[in-house]
Amino acid sequence: MYTIFGIVIIFWAIFKLNGTALTTYANSYTDRAMPTALVPLADSLFLCDKSVVAENDTVFQLDEHFRRIKDASGNPTKCVDYPSYFKNLAPEKYPAPGENLTLVPTELFQSINPFFVIILTPLVVIFFGFLRKRKMEPTTATKIAYGLLISGLSTLVMVAAVHYTDNGISKASAWWLIGSYGVITIGELCLSPMGLSMVSKLSPVRFTALMMGGWSLATSIGNKMSGVLAKNWDKFDDKANFFWLNFALLLFAFILMMFLLKRLNKAFKEA
Repeated sequence: MYTIFGIVIIFWAIFKLNGTALTTYANSYTDRAMPTALVPLADSLFLCDKSVVAENDTVFQLDEHFRRIKDASGNPTKCVDYPSYFKNLAPEKYPAPGENLTLVPTELFQSINPFFVIILTPLVVIFFGFLRKRKMEPTTATKIAYGLLISGLSTLVMVAAVHYTDNGISKASAWWLIGSYGVITIGELCLSPMGLSMVSKLSPVRFTALMMGGWSLATSIGNKMSGVLAKNWDKFDDKANFFWLNFALLLFAFILMMFLLKRLNKAFKEA
């Protein structure tokens, strides 16, 4: 259990980037313009972000990666320009001068993972039930390993998004983020419930509550590590390298899990 606690720290460190680095990607690098036909409905449901106006204003001066440019004293400099959303927007998508663009709120992207959890959980349960009837269902430890591998694939979706948009020169379609969230949700469903199942199966009865706390502790450490990773977002000029780092961490966790799989499966069988 302690082995898996250590491994899942890496998973949570990458998974929780949905609230930090991926939200930054949604805010600055993703096309969030809402179709005009949907604006009245979205507005009635309070799902519209404030509009951005295609006109000059005093704004912070940003480099090509939306980092604030500072003067010799370390203070952010300002300039007269369009709002930052227009920085990497394709010219043909600009509204007429003085007109508005209504945007999908950045925070709304946080709803994609819970949406996929609701949609995909029954499908994952049916899939494993199908395998169980044919005596092909993977062990709990094997499911956790596959969860790590699938989660790693979600970071490759973002690598592709960065390359497709020439490292943020143009805005990415929201479908890239939706696809990445969809893949990592499948990984989460293979890993998170299985980890809790592992704790309940392998813990001595009098230590079960303590071991549940150990799982929660591993999750909290993963959250902290996620913040450490996200803090370095601006240090990567090529954003693909940030996602390659995430992939490398999950691949390392997967390889370590596979190395320990035989011993873990034996422990599960004995339990």
